[in-house]
Amino acid sequence: MLSEKGINRRQFIKAVSEAAAVGAGLPYIISSKVLGAGDTPAANDKINVGFIGVGLQGTGLLWQFLRQPQCKVAAICDVDKQKLNQAVEMVKEFYSQNDCSSYGDFRELLNRNDIDAVVIAVPEHWHGVISIEACKKSKDVYCEKPLALSIGEGREVVKAVRQYKKIFQVGTMQRSDYKFRQACEFVRNGFIGQITKVRLFLGTKLGSSSFPIYPVDCDLPAEPVPEALDWDMWLGPAPWRPYNSRIAPPIEDKTWPHWRDYDDYSGGLMTDWGAHHFDIAQWALGMDESGPVEIYPENGKDIKMLTYRYANGVTMVRDDTMPSRMIEFTGTDGTVEVSREFIKVKPESLIRRHAGPKDILLYKSDNHYANWLDCIRTRNKPVCDVETGQRSVTVCHLGIIAKKLDRPLKWAPSAERFVGDDEANKFLNRSLRSPWKLG
Repeated sequence: MLSEKGINRRQFIKAVSEAAAVGAGLPYIISSKVLGAGDTPAANDKINVGFIGVGLQGTGLLWQFLRQPQCKVAAICDVDKQKLNQAVEMVKEFYSQNDCSSYGDFRELLNRNDIDAVVIAVPEHWHGVISIEACKKSKDVYCEKPLALSIGEGREVVKAVRQYKKIFQVGTMQRSDYKFRQACEFVRNGFIGQITKVRLFLGTKLGSSSFPIYPVDCDLPAEPVPEALDWDMWLGPAPWRPYNSRIAPPIEDKTWPHWRDYDDYSGGLMTDWGAHHFDIAQWALGMDESGPVEIYPENGKDIKMLTYRYANGVTMVRDDTMPSRMIEFTGTDGTVEVSREFIKVKPESLIRRHAGPKDILLYKSDNHYANWLDCIRTRNKPVCDVETGQRSVTVCHLGIIAKKLDRPLKWAPSAERFVGDDEANKFLNRSLRSPWKLG
């Protein structure tokens, strides 16, 4: 994820210019599929990557992947022609050549047989449809978090990834940060004793803009659609509504898009930062294929904070009173606090302790992007495989559903259904606007 200040165009172009000399020395790229190497690029072949979505987050990812020596960005797709053209120019400048194709419809990009893999960085309501279509077109996928806009949609993505045998990395890149891995190993190995409680803070801002923890209904007035934007395609499977610049501001506005505010497109900060922090909590608790069994929404009375309970008795709360965007694990013998800036333990002597050969050693990745590219070659699962992403975003959605219904819920992780609760189970899936569908 970008820093809270983001990466502006001037900073990006400066980085691209500095790297242009390297790009100029790259060999001419021929896809492994053209060479007849099947679905797995040979060791000496570049992996041809297409980008779908080059807004703020997509541009940051583009910058990251341009710097990965084992791939070549070969095509860009966006429904906003200004963002599309800017991204294409950045790629051309980086490589000092003019062979980056551009598309306004992701299906045209996916139809190219010479594209090995795609990076998906579109708003959340598009994640499921595009991910599944990419798998059907035999592309490996890096998809920004959260995995999907509903629990049922995420499960359909998992099914497609498994059916078509694709390598799928979810963009929860904190799993490739040693601080989070070390914190999780402290917890998993009992270094702070038996875990009793997890607290996490999702924050309230991105950059200088405030975003709601829980998404709301959209009642913004209609505005003229910018000439560069295909608004109907931006909406895609979401219900049709008139354009408003708060949802998708034109590039010259230089403001944060606020589609995260609204339920038709996002889960608010619950699925934005929640997809990061709940993911780490699940990793530390050994719940990558499971989840909590009870969810209690804050009610302003006896339950002050959104609370989850796991079958082993551990409770997890979203605590907005914490001093920074971090996660705290409390055990019977100590605590671990971790964020992108620090890791702190009590007692302090524990910081010198490291998991040894006889301890639980978690998947080690030091570069989320390179890890995905490496796995495309080896066909091993990446550090945040699609199933992991599904279980993590499920925790986010459980909290949102409990808040909508304003009552406690019981969840069966193995069945991925609410226990004896038909009303709650109606929220497991969302209807998609025609002609879009999953699969």
